[in-house]
Amino acid sequence: MHKTPSLAVDAIIVAKGEIVLIKRDREPFQGDYALPGGFVRYGETVEAAVQREVKEETGLSVKVKSLVGVYSDPHRDPRGHVVSIAFLVEAVGGTLSGGSDAREAYRWPLATLPVLAFDHAQIVNDALRLI
Repeated sequence: MHKTPSLAVDAIIVAKGEIVLIKRDREPFQGDYALPGGFVRYGETVEAAVQREVKEETGLSVKVKSLVGVYSDPHRDPRGHVVSIAFLVEAVGGTLSGGSDAREAYRWPLATLPVLAFDHAQIVNDALRLI
């Protein structure tokens, strides 16, 4: 039997000089800041997965604007080989609040970003080049 990577999504939500970040409520990186996101469910598109994960973790409804990139370094996640597809998304409704496996959700000034979990700093930098 061969192993295959897990598939995840990450969302970059930027508006008015701020980005939406969550504080992780679970390991790995429990208590650290990260982009909203998570694993794609079987039978779900990656676009639907990013919308679901953002809603679960931040309370925001979003629409997908563009693809930022695919992040496939086998060591990017300590749980194993996880490939993440990152999207630039726009908030179109809802109220910002932590939920699911996000302890809290924040609008954070882009000029003073905290240390981010996983490879999320690289994803944010790649997204900002697209904006």
